[in-house]
Amino acid sequence: MTAGWLARLALLTALTAPVWAAEPPVELELVSEHPVDGMDAGHLSGMAWCGDAFWAVSDRDDTGLYRLDASEPVWRAEAERFELLPPPETGLSWGTRMRSLATGLARGGKMDFEGLSCDGLGNRYLVSEAYAAVLRVNPAGTAEWLNLPDSLVRQARASGMLLRFNAMFEGIAVDPEANRLWLAAEHSRRGLLVMHRNQSSWQCTGGCVLLAEGGHEAPPAIMDEGEQPLRFSGLAFHGGKLFTLEPVPHQICRRRLDTGAVERCWSYADTALAEDRRYDTPFGNAEALWIDEQSAWIGIDNNQATRADGEKRPVVWRLAAPKGGWGAKR
Repeated sequence: MTAGWLARLALLTALTAPVWAAEPPVELELVSEHPVDGMDAGHLSGMAWCGDAFWAVSDRDDTGLYRLDASEPVWRAEAERFELLPPPETGLSWGTRMRSLATGLARGGKMDFEGLSCDGLGNRYLVSEAYAAVLRVNPAGTAEWLNLPDSLVRQARASGMLLRFNAMFEGIAVDPEANRLWLAAEHSRRGLLVMHRNQSSWQCTGGCVLLAEGGHEAPPAIMDEGEQPLRFSGLAFHGGKLFTLEPVPHQICRRRLDTGAVERCWSYADTALAEDRRYDTPFGNAEALWIDEQSAWIGIDNNQATRADGEKRPVVWRLAAPKGGWGAKR
């Protein structure tokens, strides 16, 4: 290994080193909390602002989206049904497909929809973890599977992602023009992938994989738990940046579009780990993320669990944007 190569490696490491490694993330302030009525079993696994309202998706519901009526402090989920066509073949292994099918039949939710995003025209995009596929539902309620690149899953698996059952795509984001689509692989390894629209199909322009990383990290000390695999549970696009929901350290991170490298992180641990909001689980259960100018909105998939104050419904938190906004350098 030459001295010049070592110097380049050192420079690359410095440029891609996470900001939060040297600077603790700033804690975001809770503005409001909204329990959600009307979602069976509390499975709120994705959320996005579409047109004039928030919409949500449940990983146990294969044929419905939920419009969230936010006119009262307790939000009400109103179901919109759509006809689901059979999912496409995406290149997942036979064993993964069979385990997903068996799990879906046993618990409900064969598609395992784990993320939701919207474009500027109000089209809703749902990512199926079970099939590594994306469903688009237009404002009229017509659903169709996107024509994703044949190489998407192959490239992800070659980078070490999508190799384990129930560790597939967990988040989705689309830009307002619906020209770019991003997916987040959950864990072991986690990663970010991007596709570009070409008329009615999508392409891996220069490769789909932006980021793939393994390893472990520690949850906040108050949880008194051991290290867990690096994990993404939600994804959002705002202001020309990607924002990842990272439930192990309980934080939101801003990332570059071209590489997925982290630029800055903010913590929501004080909100999530307040004594009355705690769940009897070693894992963070924040699964939905939406970012706007004033706020970060985080949805909790309580997975039928009851938290310390007796709340059994899924909950949405509104957290104030940091001082200087989401694009702030410091």
